[in-house]
Amino acid sequence: EVQLQASGGGLVQAGGSLRLSCAASGFPFDDYAIGWFRRAPGKEREAVSCMDNNDGSTYYTDSVKGRFTISSDNAKNTMWLQMNSLKPEDAAVYYCAAVKAYSDFVCPGPLYVYDYWGQGTLVTVSS
Repeated sequence: EVQLQASGGGLVQAGGSLRLSCAASGFPFDDYAIGWFRRAPGKEREAVSCMDNNDGSTYYTDSVKGRFTISSDNAKNTMWLQMNSLKPEDAAVYYCAAVKAYSDFVCPGPLYVYDYWGQGTLVTVSS
């Protein structure tokens, strides 16, 4: 059974930090790219960050560059998103998702290509 378990969300003051985790099972983690997405109230789901486990390439949306860091431990089938200097506009439900990373895949890719989605974890940032 495929599972993606996102966790680590919570309430933090602006300027604070959170570390999100995405624990995966049921598929060959090394062959997949993991994307982090978020959906804020009234907004579309957007790609925040992504890492291709095949080659280690990463992606960050412009608004989080320099503040968020994606990392992976393939031995643990887990990917993390370290979020520093959080802003109120970062508040959203964060999701991790997995896509088979074929040779021509470039992170993050469109949402519809993702094979598996986690349940989401809520990040609230108070000003």
